[in-house]
Amino acid sequence: MIALLKKPVIAMTLSVAVLTSACATQDPAAKAAGEIFDPYEKTNRSIHQFNKGLDRYAFRPASKGYVAVVPPDMVTAFGNFAENLSKPGDAVNYLLQGNIKGAGQALGRFAINTVLGIGGLGDPASDFKMPEARTDFGETLHVWGAGEGAYVELPAYGPSTTRDAVGIVVDFFTNPLSQFENNPAEDLQIPAEIVDQLGNRGTYSDTIDSILYESADSYAQGRQIYLQNRRFELGQEDVNSEIDPFELDTGGF
Repeated sequence: MIALLKKPVIAMTLSVAVLTSACATQDPAAKAAGEIFDPYEKTNRSIHQFNKGLDRYAFRPASKGYVAVVPPDMVTAFGNFAENLSKPGDAVNYLLQGNIKGAGQALGRFAINTVLGIGGLGDPASDFKMPEARTDFGETLHVWGAGEGAYVELPAYGPSTTRDAVGIVVDFFTNPLSQFENNPAEDLQIPAEIVDQLGNRGTYSDTIDSILYESADSYAQGRQIYLQNRRFELGQEDVNSEIDPFELDTGGF
């Protein structure tokens, strides 16, 4: 069932990425100044409204119920488990970026948390002061010199760019855990990610709600927050915002 769910998600994301990346280019001066490039704003706003409806009537109430019923320690443990499953894929991306140290740190965290953390439910690697090791193929493309591209909002996923949309697709295939037949970890990866997103959405509910439902223009604010934090992650600019609701792995709502 999970394998069947992957195909439409991948096809949707790839279609959006290909369609958007093929059409518009940004003025070089505006690009150099770091201005927001949103040539598909009308379509993006329509998708944003769809995502808000999906959040309001499905994801938000489910997440609130989840954190109300499940003890906080278990919410954290399930989040750790989902994060641990991503480490082999992070290691591959670090290798593609030429970052051998980062790849070693990702594999080290995976090994320690899998063995000592009961399959990744615990995070002894952090207790041992091991550095965080998190990356994705969008960052790999950035390292290779690919531009950010246009801002896009993906259905049921949320804020992204054409570069990162391509990265989302490729990341489905770069995790070595997904390459083995009859691999339980592959079947657990998407459910674990969904549970992790529910936990984050419920934990940061007030902050996310203030952006989605209390701001004058939730689309513009969410776009600004996402791009600001993503550029900061990639070392492109400083950022003052301490919490980005759209970067909390909540599915983008």
